This record gives sequence, structure tokens and C-alpha cells, in this order.
Amino acid sequence: MIAIIDYKAGNLTSVKLAFDSIGAASRITSDSGQIRAAERVVFPGDGAALSAMQHLDELNLKKLIPEIVADGVPFLGICLGTQIIFDSSSENSGVDCLGILSGTVDKFETDNSEYKIPQMGWNSVKFNVAHPLFTEIENDSEFYFIHSYYPAPEDSDEILGITEYATIEFASIVGRKNLIATQFHPERSGNTGLKLIENFSKWNGEC
Repeated sequence: MIAIIDYKAGNLTSVKLAFDSIGAASRITSDSGQIRAAERVVFPGDGAALSAMQHLDELNLKKLIPEIVADGVPFLGICLGTQIIFDSSSENSGVDCLGILSGTVDKFETDNSEYKIPQMGWNSVKFNVAHPLFTEIENDSEFYFIHSYYPAPEDSDEILGITEYATIEFASIVGRKNLIATQFHPERSGNTGLKLIENFSKWNGEC
């Protein structure tokens, strides 16, 4: 069973439907027992860092998520679910996050009117490394983004994919061992995104 973390926000239904479409059993849940017992865990993303962290605290999930990752459970973060795994976000005047990966989450800043903030739409992702989740996905494939903030990892080895927007080259996929997280929404990215989700549903956490 794949647990999709319900933190009172996020694109939960679309993520669940994506797993349904590839025949992978999943469950939307905020129950710590169900999350801990899951074979794989997904933290989907929509919303703001401050409210997400507040809800995780209220649901007693703030400590559980780092524990699950440390235990080797395959973990997928999506959009906001990517941002909250870092030390902090500059959103909401500064928010302490989960600190699973070292680094910050920064806001796009540009004087070029060509670039709208948030980035909303399709953009290409260049894979830095080979990874099981990229199996049968072409390098420089396009995925769907909607975000004003982007992750800035301290460790460049944790940057698995990069994308350029607003003259900034940023980490659009990050990961380490059994953890991988995408700034884009694979559940909204057509067949290419579904392939990544299918690869995750079969991934044992090794890379």
C-alpha cells in the first residue's frame, strides 16, 4: 500500500487518481499507523509552507516523516512536499521545515516581464544522474510546474534534475537514497508523469 499523506491541503485526489490509473493501491491518510505501515509514502503538494508545517504538527506527523525516511521507506515529495523536506523556506517571512535535506527554499526574483511568478505551465527537466524513477523517460522531458519558490540544496550531489526559469537554474528534482522529490507535479504531467509515478510504485528505495 502507498500512503498519500493528508495534511489538510495538497492535490490529494489527483495523486490518488494517478496511482489508480496505473493499478497501484494507494490510500489518502493522516493516520500515523497507516503511514508507518505503508510500503511507500507520498507527500503531495499544494499550499503554503507555514500552514503545511502547522498542520503536520497538529496531526503529530512532523517527527514521523523524517523517521520514515531514515527507516528506508521509499518516499516521494511533490511540489510543496519537496520544499518542506529542507531546513527552511523563505515563504511566509521564513518557516522552519523538516530538515531532512540541508538547504533552503528561495523565491523567484526577476525584473524580466517575460517571466510570470508563479511559474505555471510546462518546462523541461534535465536529469543529472541515472535513477530508477527515470526509467523509460527521455532526458529533457517536459513536466507541469506551478510554484513561486524553488529548492536550493546545500549538497549538489542531491540535485538529480535541473530546470531553468526566470534566468535561474534550479533543482527541480532532489533526492538521497530512498528519498526523491520533484518540484513539478507528475500527476499533472500526462503520460510522462504517469511513467514516473509508475516507476515509484515499483521502486524499492535503492539507487
